[in-house]
Amino acid sequence: MKFNPDADLDTSGVEDTRGSGGGGGGRLPGGMIPVGGGIGGIILLIVILFLSGGLPGGSDGSGSDEPAVQNTGAGNLGSCKKGVDLQKNADCRFVVYQNSIQSFWAAELPRRGKKYTPAPLRVFDGSVNTGCGPATSAVGPFYCPPDHRVYLDIGFFQTLQNDLGARGGEFAEAYVVAHEYGHHVQNLYGYLDRIKTRQGPSSDSVRSELQADCLAGVWTNHATTVPDKSGKPLITELTDDDIARGLDAAASVGDDRIQSKTQGQVSPETFTHGTAAQRMKWFKTGMDSGDLTACDTWSANPL
Repeated sequence: MKFNPDADLDTSGVEDTRGSGGGGGGRLPGGMIPVGGGIGGIILLIVILFLSGGLPGGSDGSGSDEPAVQNTGAGNLGSCKKGVDLQKNADCRFVVYQNSIQSFWAAELPRRGKKYTPAPLRVFDGSVNTGCGPATSAVGPFYCPPDHRVYLDIGFFQTLQNDLGARGGEFAEAYVVAHEYGHHVQNLYGYLDRIKTRQGPSSDSVRSELQADCLAGVWTNHATTVPDKSGKPLITELTDDDIARGLDAAASVGDDRIQSKTQGQVSPETFTHGTAAQRMKWFKTGMDSGDLTACDTWSANPL
């Protein structure tokens, strides 16, 4: 994955609250985050408690061929003004992800006659207060519909590699952020209001999560053509290895993979996000088509 060093970065939609205390604490109240969805959601909380005994980043030795991502500073994303700034602050890549994903949807939805409302990315550590209630890092990345924000603790990517067995890498990170922005697109279209059934292999929750994967794939199809405000591309190259890492990340957070790791058996009746195969399938569907109309998981049978 290559970033354009000449690209202009916009930090107005990125809120870096790391090191500020965040507030909140405790576990998320029941019934909150599952509405907006997340890459791991409540299931991830169980995974972390089983595998690392606490919050993200508890174990090592996963056999990953890329090092686990380290949180390089607190409250430092505001200094990311140009693509070249990644050379001195690698965390600036999260500004690039956010700029590219949001810029794509901000152009794509109006082209289809739908108004786009911006959604900030709030980066935190430890705990955070949200419009959905207080949350901790253990919840994993998530989108909160009431305040139209994506929430991310960068330490999650250590968990993704070390505890969930993903290969990791920059595009694995980008896929996660794009998935959460997929939930924002769903919210703007009213799809999140359709979620009535929370568990089961064909539940509304699973259909919502797979659609968010598909929407992440749609952005991926266009990622190297999304410009900054001056027309320069933000991301200049995605390799086959990048795509493979994105698909691998999608598979690593499949319900069957997570349940197998945490409880030694798979219980489809408790699925909330879809299987590894389904998550890869729908991400690839969006990526291959580049068209959000291909992401109709609500009428798909089978998923």
